[in-house]
Amino acid sequence: MISANNVTLRLGKKALFEDVNIKFTEGNCYGLIGANGAGKSTFLKILSGELEPTNGEVIMNAGERLSVLQQDHYKYDEYNVMDTVIMGNKRLYEIMKEKDAIYAKEDFSDEDGVRASELEAEFAEMDGWNAESDAATLLNGLGVDTDIHYKQMSELDGNLKVKVLLAQALFGNPDVLLLDEPTNHLDLDAIAWLEEFLIDFNNTVIVVSHDRYFLNKVCTHIADIDYAKIQLYAGNYDFWYESSQLMIKQMKEANKKKEEKIKELQEFIQRFSANASKSKQATSRKRALEKIELDEIKPSSRKYPYIDFRPKREIGNEVLMVENISKTVDGVKVLDNISFTVGHDDKIAFVGPNTIATTTLFKILAGEEEPDEGSYKWGVTTSQGYFPKDNTKEFDNDLVIADWLAQYSDDKDATYVRGFLGRMLFAGEDGVKKVKVLSGGEKVRCLLSKLMIMGSNVLILDEPTNHLDMESITALNNGLIKFPGVVLFACQDHQFVQTTANRIMELTNTGLIDKQTTYDEYLANDELARKRQVMNMPTDDN
Repeated sequence: MISANNVTLRLGKKALFEDVNIKFTEGNCYGLIGANGAGKSTFLKILSGELEPTNGEVIMNAGERLSVLQQDHYKYDEYNVMDTVIMGNKRLYEIMKEKDAIYAKEDFSDEDGVRASELEAEFAEMDGWNAESDAATLLNGLGVDTDIHYKQMSELDGNLKVKVLLAQALFGNPDVLLLDEPTNHLDLDAIAWLEEFLIDFNNTVIVVSHDRYFLNKVCTHIADIDYAKIQLYAGNYDFWYESSQLMIKQMKEANKKKEEKIKELQEFIQRFSANASKSKQATSRKRALEKIELDEIKPSSRKYPYIDFRPKREIGNEVLMVENISKTVDGVKVLDNISFTVGHDDKIAFVGPNTIATTTLFKILAGEEEPDEGSYKWGVTTSQGYFPKDNTKEFDNDLVIADWLAQYSDDKDATYVRGFLGRMLFAGEDGVKKVKVLSGGEKVRCLLSKLMIMGSNVLILDEPTNHLDMESITALNNGLIKFPGVVLFACQDHQFVQTTANRIMELTNTGLIDKQTTYDEYLANDELARKRQVMNMPTDDN
């Protein structure tokens, strides 16, 4: 159990939190939600002790252990993967290292023997003999292969480091687990494994995530940050949304009835206040009128961008033909003889753990790289808009936002260009900010503005939801559902994939899996195929 008592945090004159009182109890998973800038990550830092509140205190039960998902991907570069995971339980790791140091001594003394005995007892009590196998189970579950378990962290790429740091946070059954965006940079298989882990986890979890499906799957409660307060709701994300909307609706209806009553009383008072026989009744109604108070309905601090992709040209029947494409990256063949054809109604999600292969394919189709072998051909009616996973090059210049966006517009009129920025929540003064200083989320919104203003009828999107808040993800999701063109995309948001795609492709080590189906159906069939394989049963294709 962990609780915040009268917690206030002031940043200058602004109160990010004001007298927050909330208790997180054992056996529950709390989704911490709120608009960008509401203070979700900051509140986790207050709970973890990394940040001191201006007023109030955080209380944990005595003897309980708190674990946090680390955000610094370079912090453990001098350690190997296994040690990094076990360091999730600091005391256990300290015991292991002290034991090793004692046993490595050449002049082993009686005092060393006594100390070693004490450490062995504590080590056994903490189930230390299973530490490496428990760590390996977590790593394997998250898709970190066994041959990587003793490599140096400095040798790993960013996505693998994320998985190792997540395994570290989960290690050793912590009493309180704080996870800030744990699904970022995870593949869909790793996310599915994490979902099941948290569902079975018996202690306290507080998680910040922009993945709606993930929150729906794992959360028992939602803690909503709005206007410097935190309101707790029982249920998952969808239940919170329905409850919050219902509450606003009920307050509006109650206010409407009150307003009708106010009007009725005012009319009576105005009509009969000068009438001697009715003056007593008029006075009574004045008192009743004074007692009526309308409920204050604050609009949420959440803001939804307006995302609407409108192609300038209708797409024809011939869209894209890919024939026998192969590509080697850093000595590894990531694409091997890949062929497929895209139709004019296709919205294709590229799923699976091989994200390097997907990114490489998208770069080739966008014309940024050449294949080693094979070819591809776009239809003559097509125009492509590309959203890269790594957008560093896009913003490596001194342009302000409005001028940057104007590069991609046929109409250079400033009002026209700023209209697209306004849709993406860039206020008037934001137009003169230099693009190189924008946050990750702001850069993504710029790129989406670019795609809207270009009017392409084919969109190639490589992880477009990274760095976006829940409101922007929802707006993008809805925009792609309505989009009348073709979409090729990769995304780790389950609900986003399920509601957008009508075709699923997975680039595997043995080739391309291509199914005209929804994502949920694809997963169900994939799970059935695995079960049949284990049981040595024939598949439907046999």
